Amino acid sequence: MIILVGGEKGGSGKSCIAQNLAAFLAVEKVATVLLVDCDTQGTTADWIKLRNNNLNALPIDCVQLNGKIRNHLLGYNSQYQYVIVDCGAQDMLALRSTLSTADVALLPMRPKRRDLKTLIHLDEMVQSCKMVNQQLEALIVFTQCPSQPNQQSRVEEAKQSASLYDIPIAKQVLHERHIYDDSEESGRSVLECEPKGKAADELRSLFTDIVRYEHAESQDSRVHYA
Repeated sequence: MIILVGGEKGGSGKSCIAQNLAAFLAVEKVATVLLVDCDTQGTTADWIKLRNNNLNALPIDCVQLNGKIRNHLLGYNSQYQYVIVDCGAQDMLALRSTLSTADVALLPMRPKRRDLKTLIHLDEMVQSCKMVNQQLEALIVFTQCPSQPNQQSRVEEAKQSASLYDIPIAKQVLHERHIYDDSEESGRSVLECEPKGKAADELRSLFTDIVRYEHAESQDSRVHYA
């Protein structure tokens, strides 16, 4: 199963989600996982180095690729149960190549206007890639959402704006929490550092629905949408 975590806006938490998803699958699902870092900043590759030097963390394989990576991904997909691709707009060739072969595309974005503006192009890209990759299921994931009750209207307004496009929206949102930064600095995941915390519960809920896609018998039961 190839899972893309990508988008066109930086700072939305793509690398963070990719890293935590890889750890969730490797540790909690005991699956073979490969992380593919297509970001020129190498955020995920740096996290892997920290992780693989941490004797208390289960090692995870990682490679760095760029450009036309479709054939690479198909090859890795036969070797690993899950191939997770961390990719942003800095490498549009890699982003399109992954969309053309992925099973699931997670598109993280913050409930902010500058993030929502990227949906016009993302929606066009996803729909065009579906013409050659009919199994592709894309999903908008709202990240870094405010947790204060009086700020929830911002999230709902963002969801309403996103609903104008053809890409479904994940029911589970991810809130802004310090544990994301704290765990990343140690090369570990949120689920490993605070397995019973609120952030871990949110991630586990999101990832469980994604994994359930693999075993679903019909498109309607693949993921739960808002």
